[in-house]
Amino acid sequence: MSRLEGKTALITGAARGIGRAFAEAYVREGAKVCIADIDIARARKTVDEIGPAATAIAMDVTRQESIDAAVDEAIAAMGHIDILINNAAIFSAAPIVEITREDYRRVFDINVSGVLFTMQAVARHMIDRGQGGKIINMASQAGRRGEPLVAVYCASKAAIISLTQSAGLNLIEHRINVNAIAPGVVDGEHWDGVDAFFAKYEGKAPGQKKKEVGAGVPYGRMGRAEDLTGMAVFLATPEADYIVAQCYNVDGGQWMS
Repeated sequence: MSRLEGKTALITGAARGIGRAFAEAYVREGAKVCIADIDIARARKTVDEIGPAATAIAMDVTRQESIDAAVDEAIAAMGHIDILINNAAIFSAAPIVEITREDYRRVFDINVSGVLFTMQAVARHMIDRGQGGKIINMASQAGRRGEPLVAVYCASKAAIISLTQSAGLNLIEHRINVNAIAPGVVDGEHWDGVDAFFAKYEGKAPGQKKKEVGAGVPYGRMGRAEDLTGMAVFLATPEADYIVAQCYNVDGGQWMS
């Protein structure tokens, strides 16, 4: 029997990258998934490629009405929500003296407020249903320590680790397990943008930062989205029922805790 047979999951930012890899892994394990993304056209394309166990939902995590509508739509499509993965996030970089309030607000609106209020909406549903649930928040090794050019992003991911701890302790009384995954450097199309930030601020040639970062991973390469799916599946299974408010590093050995 598949490990997630009969389970349902809402995954934010799942039209591409890590979120899509989670959706594909969950479907392989027998779950139904709602792929929630601000890019609904891309989400629908992803659903077409994954198959009938997936449903596309438009969702903007910076707008409460969009969060509430997406959660309602996911419940209508799947009957209920057993698992939430808060994956939607953006990256930003700048020296401290160049950070703008606009950029700060945008990163925190998506990376922190989006996680909190999506988690809140789904937790209310799980509490009303009375069957518990699993919530997985996406943190980062960037949340474990600061970086010279990545203050806002690092702070947003540190907030996710703290938020996971508080929510985990609060919601476990309802048998809702809240935990987090902290990836290291994960290759993918988003890294073109990350690399461009460092090319701008460190004077590096395009692609140079990516090569340096990959070479610095103890495992010997950058991560891939597929490297994270095992932990995402595990944390959604009954095997993880006694795991509460933890943040797991899946980073090729970059951070030890």
